[in-house]
Amino acid sequence: MTFFLTTLLLWLSGIILIVPTTLLAMVVRRYIDVNQLRTNNEVAGFKFATVGVLYAVLLAFAVVVVWEKFNQAESEVAKEAGAAATVFRLTQGVDPERGAAIREATTDYLTSAIASDWPAMESGTQSPATTEALNEIYHAILKFQSLGTDERLVLAEILRQVDRISEARRERRVMADGIVPAIIWVVLFGGAFLTIGFTFFFGAENLRAQSLMTGALSILVFAGLLTVVEIDHPFAGTVKVGPEALAAVVKDFAGAPPQR
Repeated sequence: MTFFLTTLLLWLSGIILIVPTTLLAMVVRRYIDVNQLRTNNEVAGFKFATVGVLYAVLLAFAVVVVWEKFNQAESEVAKEAGAAATVFRLTQGVDPERGAAIREATTDYLTSAIASDWPAMESGTQSPATTEALNEIYHAILKFQSLGTDERLVLAEILRQVDRISEARRERRVMADGIVPAIIWVVLFGGAFLTIGFTFFFGAENLRAQSLMTGALSILVFAGLLTVVEIDHPFAGTVKVGPEALAAVVKDFAGAPPQR
């Protein structure tokens, strides 16, 4: 369900997650006899404070974790782009034929990552075409046997940068599947309904004011959940990490003649 909400527009996900729960909480409140609940106010208030604090800590922890992972996803894409740009620059230090082959393979990889990897990550799948394009970079580097000493040093550094590309891609593919485990989702949603439901143990003479307070609490709780849902998959949905960094490398280096 969380991945389904992620794939929707942000405003539509907000409506689905926040509006029905808030309206339900406010409507149910109107059909509970206030006189039966007034005697619970003192005890319920103490217990509600405990429940509220525990859920607030859990929700805040979830938000912080997914936000850190979202930033890490952006960082991995930037590292991948930086390593690719370094590969382009290092090819100036090898034979023109070898350099051209490596640049072409790197360009094909970046193009495939933008065109295939990102749509695949959005749908929760993988792109074999991009994996093959990455393999072609290694093939373009390793297929030459006769090398001078200087070229060996340069190609060794190129291989190290390609390894960084491979590692960064593996990291973003892992993070694309989501960060929050299923058991945490159960606790988050269960805790949300428990926290809102606890308000029904209170009785107040002003029913309208109590309904509004319950609705405000529901909006706050489920808005926090919406934040976690939206950034749990860093490469899908409205709030996501895009391939702009890779596209900038293609624009800057692809097709450009090597400078000597």
